[in-house]
Amino acid sequence: MNIDNYNFNGKKAIVRVDFNVPLDENGNITDDTRIRGALPTLEKILKDGGSLIIMSHMGKPKGKVNPKFSLSQIKDAVSKALGTEVKFAEDCANASEAAANLKPGEVLLLENLRFYPEEEGKPVGIEKTDAGYEDAKKEMKQRQKEFAKKLASYADVYVNDAFGTAHRKHASTAVIADYFDAQDKMLGYLMEKEVKAVDNILSDIKRPFTAIMGGSKVSTKIGIIENLMDKVDNLILCGGMTYTFAKAQGGKVGQSICEDDKLDLALDIMRKAKEKGVNLVLGTDCVAADSFSNDAKTQIVSCMDIPEGLEGLDAGPETRKAFRDAIKDAKTILWNGPAGVFEFDNFTAGSRAIADAIVEATDKGAFSLVGGGDSVACVNKFGLADQVSYVSTGGGALLEAIEGKVLPGVAAIKG
Repeated sequence: MNIDNYNFNGKKAIVRVDFNVPLDENGNITDDTRIRGALPTLEKILKDGGSLIIMSHMGKPKGKVNPKFSLSQIKDAVSKALGTEVKFAEDCANASEAAANLKPGEVLLLENLRFYPEEEGKPVGIEKTDAGYEDAKKEMKQRQKEFAKKLASYADVYVNDAFGTAHRKHASTAVIADYFDAQDKMLGYLMEKEVKAVDNILSDIKRPFTAIMGGSKVSTKIGIIENLMDKVDNLILCGGMTYTFAKAQGGKVGQSICEDDKLDLALDIMRKAKEKGVNLVLGTDCVAADSFSNDAKTQIVSCMDIPEGLEGLDAGPETRKAFRDAIKDAKTILWNGPAGVFEFDNFTAGSRAIADAIVEATDKGAFSLVGGGDSVACVNKFGLADQVSYVSTGGGALLEAIEGKVLPGVAAIKG
């Protein structure tokens, strides 16, 4: 079913959104892109005369209630965005009465789905290598189905508009779809746009193809990096992982973030890039600071020789130029992850250089796709979101889709 052709009048719609928005230490939203992205879908339901049940996760509470990840913190922001009062259910698995009492035009926000381990469907308190793990896994899968069935019971129709979690086979993103007929489950507007953007990149890669992967750890990006090796011409690896690569090559990284147990992996990535003819661009110099703060004293040093007591927090001028050279003539660009601690104004230069080069290439006809929370926050901070081809709300989902993997959240609706 297509959302445009569906009339929600008199229906209760349960919508999976991705409201995993970044919050500051006081619980204030620092980037509301994901909330704004879901508005067309939510507004369509309300405009039709339907009532709305919104569900999302936030953070990684690991199946336990944690006030730090409560969606109650964003209730007022959602109310303001929708222009109507939003009711709040403090327990997503015990909201039957609140859902049943919803009148047309009313909105209910459920508490964080991941306060229940059943959402992710992973056995708790047991390792994969432990005896009994397979039985625990089977039991959890059954509990996950029951949890999904409970969520489904609140509504007449299911809409998945959470591209950011479409790569997960979670209760609310895939399993729940089994409890709705084909004509009563659909993708939201945001999901449809995201799927189309990925199709644009996959169906016709224009070369050169440059991918920029940032972030603090090599380990969290290894699968993505390896998959991109067969697709890209230029691969920029930046952010905190810079220092793991530097140390792997015998460099001194001072107090910089570094995965000492991933040094062999870093060397392996470098070897594979060479074998496949991929131009691997790594940081050569950095802005090193004497503390992790915006007001820290800084100096430009080689990534291979960072003095003790200093830590690399941004790309240096030589590195920024190398980034720009690998981006400016590209015809297809994918950016996921910043080049430094861009949250601090004094350490934005690396990320800004990437963003500016992407804008320049886009202006010359490149298709540029920016995805992942931090990258999106970057282009928004720099006021450049409207100067790239597409800003995706998905991080892992976007990258897995570009790898050509089937996304469970999409398959559950489209088959």
